Amino acid sequence: MPLVEIDIPAGVFNHGTDLDSSGRWRDANFIRWQNGSVRPIGGWSTRKSSATAVAPRGSVAWVDHTDSPRLAVGTFNKLYALNQGSVVQDITPSNFTVGTLDATDNTGYGGQTYGSYAYGNARVNDGVPHKVTTWSLDSFGQHLVACSSDDGKIYLWTLSGTAAAVALTNAPINNKAIMVTDERFIFALATAANPQKIAWCDRENNTTWSPAATNQAGDIELQTTGEIMCGVRVKGSALILTTLDAHTATYAGPPFVYSFDRVGTSCGVVSRQGAVAVDSGAFWMGTSGFFQFDGSSVKEMACDVLDYVFDDLNSAQRSKICAIDNAQFGEVWWFYPASSATENNRYVVYDYKEGHWNIGTLSRTTGVDVGSFRFPLWFDASGNLYNQETGYSHDSPPFVESGPIALGSGENLMKVNEIIPDERSQGQCTLTFKSRFYPNGAESSHGPFTLANPTGARFQGRQVRMRINGSEVDFRAGKMRLNVVEGGKR
Repeated sequence: MPLVEIDIPAGVFNHGTDLDSSGRWRDANFIRWQNGSVRPIGGWSTRKSSATAVAPRGSVAWVDHTDSPRLAVGTFNKLYALNQGSVVQDITPSNFTVGTLDATDNTGYGGQTYGSYAYGNARVNDGVPHKVTTWSLDSFGQHLVACSSDDGKIYLWTLSGTAAAVALTNAPINNKAIMVTDERFIFALATAANPQKIAWCDRENNTTWSPAATNQAGDIELQTTGEIMCGVRVKGSALILTTLDAHTATYAGPPFVYSFDRVGTSCGVVSRQGAVAVDSGAFWMGTSGFFQFDGSSVKEMACDVLDYVFDDLNSAQRSKICAIDNAQFGEVWWFYPASSATENNRYVVYDYKEGHWNIGTLSRTTGVDVGSFRFPLWFDASGNLYNQETGYSHDSPPFVESGPIALGSGENLMKVNEIIPDERSQGQCTLTFKSRFYPNGAESSHGPFTLANPTGARFQGRQVRMRINGSEVDFRAGKMRLNVVEGGKR
């Protein structure tokens, strides 16, 4: 009997037709690949139930001068700080302007082009959506600086007891976001209600914002038709992303302080939380693709799951999309709402060490990587805080399923008589096969097979789809082999 080896490359390919994913993995949940073998992602445990009352939209972790880890997180109506013991402190500033929990279609004044509808007639819901409220949070030394996209003021929290964050003295208002550069300037982004303007304070002096010959404060209006969305620190510069393009800000010293260069066009970021910096540069999600900054230029990334993500995305709620770096595994995770959802309930992952893509279902709205705390800390839409990558307990068993795999090279049917599995520890996975006689024909399911070495099986077809279901342990699954014989024509 000929032996058919099922050797499928790492990563999910879910783009185009079903047959386009022949010989590749097409669907997965709670799975990752390491050196070619299938394994589960780490599980999670609840660190703090209802840490926030509603879905958070922005977080940051840092270590203070006493070597104590700190975490800050913001919602549309509150700003919170948590210590190492996950004690929650409400540090919402007084006179804070409450924002919006969900994106809404702007059918009011300014929500469409001039003359789109007759005067006095209600507009349909195809205007520009109001974005959800997001927070940009960063550390300035051991202190917290924060800005809500709807409130617009820059706040400072000095870790002082039960005191709330206070508006930063002399800082500009009507900002959409902030960031702190490596040179310890605070950038106010889309400042003074100008979507193209950036202002920065004096170096290491966050209360001096008026430019003068005796300081390094300054401002500039970027030459772009897009709206500045966010900024991230990358090696040697700050990367500023708009809805249309990308710019770097490089420290040049007095008198110009910063030089600005456009490094990419037609590469706008989808949301204010949609970008993340890594050692090699930065990654972000756009409105119809994914992009990478390698330190000098921007390129659009070839994405093996492009159709899967963008054909089933709730574009009205895209301002909720968030990116999280999971550096210990070399992954960037984007959480987004499917077309039938109003909250983030799916994820797409790019493994930037091994260069492949992954998908799955999980509710997360913001999070921080491992470093300040022992585990990555991620929040769900109900405000629960989780230790991620701990244990192997998931909402449902991990699985991965392939696209069609040809059993033979001709028109004859092939009969499978035996499975020879490849596992690190026998019996931690089950296999299910789904056979077809034609690409669009009816599919028959066989299994699940509890694996032994070898495992008896009886099914036939011209092509099969293989599904691995794992148990809640740290399993490994490699190349599976099938003993097959020709079964004639059908």
